[in-house]
Amino acid sequence: MNSQLTAFITVICTSGVLNLYLCLFVFFKRYNYTNIANFFVLYSASITIYCFASAFCLMATTLEQIKFWTIIEYIGMPFSPPLGLMFIMQYLGIKITRKMGVFLLTIPFISLIMVATNDLHHFHYRIFEIDPALGAPYIHQEIGIWYMIHGVFTFACMFVAFLLLLSHWKETAKIYRLQIFSLICGQFLPMLTAFIYLLGLTPPGFDPVPMVLWISSLLYLWSISSSRMFTLMPIAKDTIFNSINDGVIVLDESYRLIEFNKACKSMFPKLNESLFGMDFAKIWFKLTSGDSFPLKLGNNAFTCEIELAIDHSRHIYQVRTSSLHLGNIVGSLIIFTDITELKRLQMKLEHLAYHDELTQIYNRRAFFEKCEKVFPPAKEVSLPFTIILIDIDYFKRVNDTYGHNVGDQLLKHVVSACQLQLSEDILFARYGGEEFVLALKGTVSEGETLANQLRRFIETNPLSTADEMISVTISCGVSEATFGTGETLHQLLHKADEALYSAKRAGRNQVHVHNKKGSTIMERPS
Repeated sequence: MNSQLTAFITVICTSGVLNLYLCLFVFFKRYNYTNIANFFVLYSASITIYCFASAFCLMATTLEQIKFWTIIEYIGMPFSPPLGLMFIMQYLGIKITRKMGVFLLTIPFISLIMVATNDLHHFHYRIFEIDPALGAPYIHQEIGIWYMIHGVFTFACMFVAFLLLLSHWKETAKIYRLQIFSLICGQFLPMLTAFIYLLGLTPPGFDPVPMVLWISSLLYLWSISSSRMFTLMPIAKDTIFNSINDGVIVLDESYRLIEFNKACKSMFPKLNESLFGMDFAKIWFKLTSGDSFPLKLGNNAFTCEIELAIDHSRHIYQVRTSSLHLGNIVGSLIIFTDITELKRLQMKLEHLAYHDELTQIYNRRAFFEKCEKVFPPAKEVSLPFTIILIDIDYFKRVNDTYGHNVGDQLLKHVVSACQLQLSEDILFARYGGEEFVLALKGTVSEGETLANQLRRFIETNPLSTADEMISVTISCGVSEATFGTGETLHQLLHKADEALYSAKRAGRNQVHVHNKKGSTIMERPS
């Protein structure tokens, strides 16, 4: 064996050893890595088989031995390019379907079968014999039709992987570009060597591709050990960063802008790369046309809700800030979540929970909740607090005569009439059925006056329907809180209810006021 051949075998074995080390290293640590490691294990294992089989092939002395080791070569060599492509796709966050995996591995499997049975059909090698001039282990070969198919497929896999890596170069953060560079070289070097070999520009008689794979192996080894290639997956991280719906802004330790994602750009159209390096307070002032940022930036996490008008459209955002620590890198993270639709839905649900569906005024539940907030404070300082209960007279007769549709119109008519006479500080709610309730911070005399004002206005403004005018009257019961006796809101309502039924028993269309002696008629209709 001459010294040149020995050098070739040594270099090829070096490639095999390095790939075997990479394969075993990643395999035993695969549970600490992401799924990308599984593809790399298969990829490096196929290259290992290819390299060692190539080395043994160069040590063979007979044609039968060369054919045997060539078959072993094809257990690894045709599978390494598609496995390398799948490894790159997984690294870049591109989904690999089962059909795609089966398709990519079908042609390599056929190539293995073709080489193993070549003596029967000569589709892969038309001629495969020991070189008459150089002797064993150098081979003189003439390629067949399947070799052409196999070669095009192999080159296409490496070329597609190479292009995918190049296409993601710009969108990769600078700190991770050395990873991309090592992967680009890992695909480009064997692809270039194979191309030169097919052009006949390499020493005749053997495959030179395994001789350059040690360079790719060293680059992969560096990426795994120094830049945590399997644990970070920067391209997939970047894809996730730009695909999430929340807007994200990254600041450095001096609160200067260093990164933002696509969602944040959609939220704030004025945000662009020209603002990188600018103080965030100035950026926020520019984005919001003069507002100051509502949260304090620092080590503590804060959350708040803000409402902003962006491009003539108002949005509500939940804003969260937190500190960012990545090794020696310190910064701040600001996350914007658009909760506009959520707030609208929440407001709609709250409206449905606290408002009467027909009349759109407060319902009984809302009345009690709001009264419980103002009644105790008024009680503590002995401020006058008055309740008015209103009942529509002969409402059942209207329903029976004209139907429930007209009855609903009548309820809304009475509500509208009352709202025209009421100030904003008076609590007005539907108490149930045809009953309504008013709460005001005033004396019983003021309550009586207001009740009569409502009674007269409704009496003189009948409901106009498509067929006729329907006259309507109301009866009212008024009561004022008696402080110093421990009276509750429910007791106050009970007094108003007694006054109301006194008015109804007295002939309706009246206002009665409750006092310590009972219900007294304060006014009768003229």
